Amino acid sequence: MGKEMRLDRLLAEVGIGTRSQIKDMAKKGRIRVNGATEKKTDRKVDPARDQIMVDHLPVIYAEAEYYMLNKPQGVVSATEDHVHETVVDLLKKGPDGPVRTDLFPVGRLDLDTEGLLLLTNDGELAHSLLSPRRHVDKRYYAKVEGRLPEDAAEQFEKGITLLDGTPTLPAGLEILKEPAGDGVPCSEIVLTIHEGKFHQVKRMFEAVGCQVVFLKRLSMGSLVLDEGLKPGEFRRLSREEVERLKRDR
Repeated sequence: MGKEMRLDRLLAEVGIGTRSQIKDMAKKGRIRVNGATEKKTDRKVDPARDQIMVDHLPVIYAEAEYYMLNKPQGVVSATEDHVHETVVDLLKKGPDGPVRTDLFPVGRLDLDTEGLLLLTNDGELAHSLLSPRRHVDKRYYAKVEGRLPEDAAEQFEKGITLLDGTPTLPAGLEILKEPAGDGVPCSEIVLTIHEGKFHQVKRMFEAVGCQVVFLKRLSMGSLVLDEGLKPGEFRRLSREEVERLKRDR
């Protein structure tokens, strides 16, 4: 036997409607449970055992769902915002997107940052991935204005002290390209950090006298951004990806 829950809550979570709309559907005989018309929306059902149908279509309920989004710039990492489009809005617009209403982003990417973002309704997994005690790796590709100090990699490896005096954990810095006589205007780097302080990547480079002009997250723990996803596109995580993420905890 699985976990029981109210019928109206289950239907609301998978996006059938609001609780008042669901109650109206039940009154009109549009909801069936195990083949019988059900008019009491406060009754308990077991998603793993009971067959639930609305308008003769089966309702599929997954207790936890996981989506990988390639977040574009200009979109807020939140469930709602009164000014900007949110990452949850992007999922709702997609033809293969979820219809459930309880998904949220795991952590945040700045408005002008793009790349990998995990969205789920698995609060336990989200908490463990974001916990400062877990030190889950996060890899970023960045373009940095100006020339980095010659000992930048060593400074990052020891841990940078931010301009406000906040220390950071040791980080891995790989310099892909530096400004040179061929007109390359920025350094290009890959940075691996093990924590998630506010605006951390940008603040780390400011501490060594440089400014990040482009930032993209490539991975979080074992989850790597799918190169086939264009900015704004998303897909469900595979079972293997979910299992690896749970081992990251």
